[in-house]
Amino acid sequence: MTQSGTSLWQDAWKRLSKNKPAMVSLGFIVFIILVAVLADVLSPYSYETQNTVERLMTPNSKYWMGSDQLGRDLLSRVIYGSRISIAVGMIVAICALISGGIYGAVSGYVGGKIDNAMMRIVDVMYTFPSLLLVILLTVLFGRGLFGICVALTIVSWVSISRLVRGQVLQLKEMQFVEAAHAIGVRNWAIIFKHILPNILGPIIIILTFEIPSAILTESFLSFIGLGIRPPLSSWGSLANDGFQAFKSYPHLIVFPGLAIFFTVLAFNLLGDGLRDALDPKLKNVSP
Repeated sequence: MTQSGTSLWQDAWKRLSKNKPAMVSLGFIVFIILVAVLADVLSPYSYETQNTVERLMTPNSKYWMGSDQLGRDLLSRVIYGSRISIAVGMIVAICALISGGIYGAVSGYVGGKIDNAMMRIVDVMYTFPSLLLVILLTVLFGRGLFGICVALTIVSWVSISRLVRGQVLQLKEMQFVEAAHAIGVRNWAIIFKHILPNILGPIIIILTFEIPSAILTESFLSFIGLGIRPPLSSWGSLANDGFQAFKSYPHLIVFPGLAIFFTVLAFNLLGDGLRDALDPKLKNVSP
């Protein structure tokens, strides 16, 4: 509790609510998630229905974003593409957070030789170029949603484990942890009930930055042809399709590109806002 009688989270929400870019970004993210969830209701046409008579049409009253090379409504495909892009971002971020968080927490809490051995594994992972490793893993696990999520999770957990380990190293020396030890609380209970809840703030911040990172990486994989298989589409695969006819029909790449840009920007602005709200002292630290 703070001096005013409000909790840390209430104070953080008050600070966040005063950050207009962060609140606008939060509203946009909620909107995009609703679009993804309600894609069946919001899409004016089927994302896979072809109409060769009306192919490559520019934006008009019937097709607000135009139509693609096969006469499919681009707006409907962008709406359905949000499902894949948002799903990949959230699944990868949550899986990486869970695996990297547990790994880093155990490493930092146990310490000693086990900590050194676990961190050497992390160091080895850091030696591989992340993008090249993602491409190799995608080829290994397949181009489907499962393969992409697994590949991105394997690459993403490393940085999270280091951050969580650093937080745990600080917290395990605190008096409340020593008190839990003194009354006989088991180690796993100390980690999950006493330490991890106290680093929830940094964990939430990590999550808001990992989601756009995963969306961007998936978009890149789809853009180079290693992403989601058709007829399913993500924003990246739509941009890849539009790139082939960009000079004559720029709308094919502009609309998926704008969807990626504004979504990634919103998550980054929200992450900055959460960082300032949860730890306002960071504002006063000079770069």
